[in-house]
Amino acid sequence: MASPIRICRPLSRFATILRQRGPQNCRTLSTAAKTFPKYTTAKYTRTTPCTTSSFHTTAPRRAGDEPPPTDFSALDVFGNMPIPSTAIEVCMPDGFQFNSGIKILDGSGVLLVGGEAFKWQPWLPRGEKRLLNKKGQWEVPNDTFGLLGLLWPRPDLLILGLGPEMRPLSPELRKHISSLGMRVEILDTRNAAAQFNLLATERGVNDVAAALIPIGWKEGIGAT
Repeated sequence: MASPIRICRPLSRFATILRQRGPQNCRTLSTAAKTFPKYTTAKYTRTTPCTTSSFHTTAPRRAGDEPPPTDFSALDVFGNMPIPSTAIEVCMPDGFQFNSGIKILDGSGVLLVGGEAFKWQPWLPRGEKRLLNKKGQWEVPNDTFGLLGLLWPRPDLLILGLGPEMRPLSPELRKHISSLGMRVEILDTRNAAAQFNLLATERGVNDVAAALIPIGWKEGIGAT
């Protein structure tokens, strides 16, 4: 048992002060001294000093206490969102297969807008299967985007899939798309299809449009 620590309250000093102030105060002090104990005691229990490690130690795990591992492959962020029927399921050298099961396999491109899919052949006005200008920039006649000009409200983003590889847009074509009030994102067709599927599912088919050329496109030959 821990020994008590005495907290003393001496009265001799106060008695001297009160004698100097008169006999009345001396009698008061004398009365107080009889009733007030000369010291009081307080119990003080000694404890083991705290250490940092005592706040961070945990009981050892027992066999079988580990949580099961997370199966990230089972996580589906858009599990409760319906996939658009115009989502690209397969990119083929000469066309596309959609989530609805419809296929376009004649070498045509596709224009995806407002939940609808349209065959798109932007090389026809030139009379030959070429999509690049003399500077190597991707350039098609403005009229090939005429359907977008008829929509209101229009999608705020147009995703362009330029075939097997990316190309810079000509300044004239970029200016025309901007005049329609749309931003443009340029990718190869595989990545453009994946981006369209993601954004159309997340934001809706009315906010995102896509224009895609088959991945088997060859300049001057077409998609085969």
